[in-house]
Amino acid sequence: MKKTVLVVDDDPVFSGLVSRSCVSLGHNTHSAANWAQARALLERVEPDLVILDYKLPDTECSDVLPELSSQYPVIVLTGFGSIRHAVSVIRGGATDYLTKPVDLDELELTIRRTLDNASLANTCDFYRRQLHSLRPGSLIGDSTAMRKLREMIDMVAPTDATVLIQGESGTGKEMVARAIHEHSLRAERELVTVDSCGLQENLFESELFGHERGAFTGAERQKKGLIEEATGGTLFLDEIGDVSPAIQAKLLRVIETGTFRRLGGNKTLSAEARFIVATNRDLQRLSREGGFRIDLFFRLSSFTITVPPLRERRADIPLLARHFIVNFSRGAAKHLSSAADDMLMGYDWPGNVRELRNVIERAVILTGRSAEIGPEHLAFAPSRNSSGISLVFDHEPTLEEIEASYLRKMLRRYGGLRYKAANALGISERHAYRLIDKYGLRDLPESDDSAPSPPGRQERES
Repeated sequence: MKKTVLVVDDDPVFSGLVSRSCVSLGHNTHSAANWAQARALLERVEPDLVILDYKLPDTECSDVLPELSSQYPVIVLTGFGSIRHAVSVIRGGATDYLTKPVDLDELELTIRRTLDNASLANTCDFYRRQLHSLRPGSLIGDSTAMRKLREMIDMVAPTDATVLIQGESGTGKEMVARAIHEHSLRAERELVTVDSCGLQENLFESELFGHERGAFTGAERQKKGLIEEATGGTLFLDEIGDVSPAIQAKLLRVIETGTFRRLGGNKTLSAEARFIVATNRDLQRLSREGGFRIDLFFRLSSFTITVPPLRERRADIPLLARHFIVNFSRGAAKHLSSAADDMLMGYDWPGNVRELRNVIERAVILTGRSAEIGPEHLAFAPSRNSSGISLVFDHEPTLEEIEASYLRKMLRRYGGLRYKAANALGISERHAYRLIDKYGLRDLPESDDSAPSPPGRQERES
């Protein structure tokens, strides 16, 4: 990959020789005869390597090396060949040093080695951060909703299209973003995740775009932003609906032009990252109401994926529960009892997969050495679990539609245990069975035959 090298040396003949060597290696070069020129160039270009003469007309290398080496790899050219001098240069932050007169073969070898090492260091940092960011869980499930979700991911992943991921809190929007990245042509580079509501506006802007030294009080050195961190990879902006109008405007410019500037800087930098954003809010409604830029919404929503809530893919609950049990059991063989399974299937999961994960983690802890997780180990959010039933229609429903929808909700709440649903409804089981047949609800999950029946149930059914 072509790199950019800045050569700082007051000898025009020698500077030209070094520049030609860099060009022969396939790199771009810029030259400066003194530190003032070099600083001016650094306001406009972002070098991958600086080759710096130890003695410059307007400064000493030791005065500028610490600042320079904190941002770029630096090879120092020196006329002093002593070990003491070499040690002082390396301690000052130089990556390597060469003694004048420089052997051109040695120069080219040193340039190659320095650039390769810098690239390797960046790659190692990437994998270290990637391993650190991995969390238990993945796109688990075989429901119709999950199969459709995977199809959408497979279609958009190989492209560079901006993706908007919508879904309630806890549905796994970040896991979807990770799946898109891992199936894309950028999978070997980094997925950088940004929580858009986690920082104040000024701090968020600095984190995202980076800042130059002196951009604000406390900015003692240049800092690259997360857009630069994601170069060649993917930038995932979570909770995009909470971003301030000022940041929205800057994001729109980055996505449309592919360029940006660091905070307090004049250099125009390329944003070579793919953008994936997520939200649990209705951005379209928000933009109509003036709470989100309509032009940014249209730019972000070129490809939209909606992650279904857990209550709309109940068939995946047992798979997810067992996955979390394995993760939290640390090798111990644990399983859900039939009654616990019924409880999980009958709950509406307002907190979605995240809530299920937390419920299972607590249950595994409470079981101790016991292998079986029972109903007594499951704890749901009281305000949610004890709430009433909500029926939502997109039209004026008939009485029969309301009755069928309510019965379906109650059957799902009690995991298909029809006698429990009948008791909750205040009707006989025989009446409940007639309604179930009437509305074609027999395909809802049945209870386990091993589950204990209430007193007299067998006699009533016979």
